[in-house]
Amino acid sequence: MIDWSQIDTVLLDMDGTLLDLHFDSHFWLEFLPLRYAQIHAMEPGEAREWLHQRIIQEQGTLNWYCLDFWSRELGIDVPELKREVADRIAFRPHVKDFLARLQQEKIRTVIVTNAHYGSLNLKKEYTDIHTLVDDVICSHDFQLPKEDVRFWDKLKEVEPFDPSRTLLVDDSLPVLRSAQEYGIRYLLSIVQPDSQAPRREIDEFRAIDHFDEIMPKKSDS
Repeated sequence: MIDWSQIDTVLLDMDGTLLDLHFDSHFWLEFLPLRYAQIHAMEPGEAREWLHQRIIQEQGTLNWYCLDFWSRELGIDVPELKREVADRIAFRPHVKDFLARLQQEKIRTVIVTNAHYGSLNLKKEYTDIHTLVDDVICSHDFQLPKEDVRFWDKLKEVEPFDPSRTLLVDDSLPVLRSAQEYGIRYLLSIVQPDSQAPRREIDEFRAIDHFDEIMPKKSDS
């Protein structure tokens, strides 16, 4: 599927790509509504519906990912609530082996995430994921989400990469579209970002179940 001799840099999303999206899905869809209902003396169903509608309003913006924003909006400490269910943070299958192989093959690996630092730091603490790659870059530093095509120019200022020799792996189709518009040549999605959710049918981009499907061999690069 991939000619690794043509790739110098691999840009990797974190949640739903390297880490199981189940942690985030469970937190936002189940745990947060329940705790919000308890704190604000609401019915859980009512809290879930209200939160869903409120969160959807910010989809595609940096606020969607910003824990400081949601802490202010909801009147609760969202990062601390995330810590209550942090035992659900987990790698997706074959990720560690894949990252180790890329390191062996001298292919630069960079996590490029929309995750807010409150979430990113928690995941670093529980997984040491930052030690498995060359760098970790957070879109909040640029005040632009990856869905915005201008993001990639900002990224290039701090992480020089050749779009024609770069692979981006991301579970978000809007992010992949943004990267495609920018000119990143190799784009790959994830069929099942959340291990507890149904598999997705993806026709717009190439997609894999797990990273063992594209593991480079020593002769590939």
